[in-house]
Amino acid sequence: MPSDSAERRDSVSPPQSRSGSPSNNDLLTLRALVSTKDAGVIIGKAGKNVADLRDQTGVKAGVSKVIPGVHERVLTVTGLVEAVAKAYTLIISQLVVSSPTSPIPSSPSSPHTSIRLLISHNLMGTIIGRNGLKIKAIQDGSGARMIASKDMLPQSTERIVEVQGSPEAIGHAIEEIGKCLLEDYERGMGTVLYHPGTSEERSGNRRSTNGYPSARRSNGDLSGRGQIIGQLPMAANLRTQNISIPSDMVGCIIGRSGTKITEIRRLSGSKISIAKAPHDETGERMFTIVGTPESNEKALFLLYNQLESEKERRVGREQQQDMED
Repeated sequence: MPSDSAERRDSVSPPQSRSGSPSNNDLLTLRALVSTKDAGVIIGKAGKNVADLRDQTGVKAGVSKVIPGVHERVLTVTGLVEAVAKAYTLIISQLVVSSPTSPIPSSPSSPHTSIRLLISHNLMGTIIGRNGLKIKAIQDGSGARMIASKDMLPQSTERIVEVQGSPEAIGHAIEEIGKCLLEDYERGMGTVLYHPGTSEERSGNRRSTNGYPSARRSNGDLSGRGQIIGQLPMAANLRTQNISIPSDMVGCIIGRSGTKITEIRRLSGSKISIAKAPHDETGERMFTIVGTPESNEKALFLLYNQLESEKERRVGREQQQDMED
């Protein structure tokens, strides 16, 4: 088991689901949900395994802290796409060796296992593609199988994409997934990250104190360990978060006579203001959220839930029209 000092050192890692540093937008940060047992294997005795991983691939890697009574932790890997894919391949190979009794049937020459990636629900469409063509191409090209969850994880706007196959096939799939995320990274801005824990812990102050901020900066800065990314102190414990919303979706968030946005403000406790005009050529409008880290997180969750509901409603309406035609 890793020492306490190693645990503390390797528990801090960049918070984003995807983004680049201010000077290099080719950096990818990819998070995955792992068991506490697997986290111990990834870290290694006195942090040796994760240190070797960094040396071999050049990535930054870390695992979230142990939480009593919680059996999952978050693995975070940051680097160039190819390096991140290689790191995950090495990690998965290591896990297969340490746990030969995989729950997924495999042959001795080609062990099969799986990894649960954490992906912003706003970026799921990028990975799945129109009519599922992108995810099919990734599966066909890598030999891995991908299963995307339908629901967001509790108090977050992240969903799980489980990638199954041999370590090499999973690594290949992760490289292609990473390329998709980099190409469309702006859609993932404002993601509310998932943190394993009890409901009491998730609703408390843990997010603002353990090095895992609840939201990310629009320019994707990876340097903000231990602070609130994308949220600027204004008064005692008040933060500001800016997110962009497509103009054609703004109306569904505001609601008739402002009823929906008023409800989101009331439930979250945050102040939410909406720009009157698009802020750039994308046609998206800026939402500014001001409140405590916890209230802002709830506001983001409610906003994205509303967006998801509207998207599902529109898809259903289009399918109905197609059937009628």
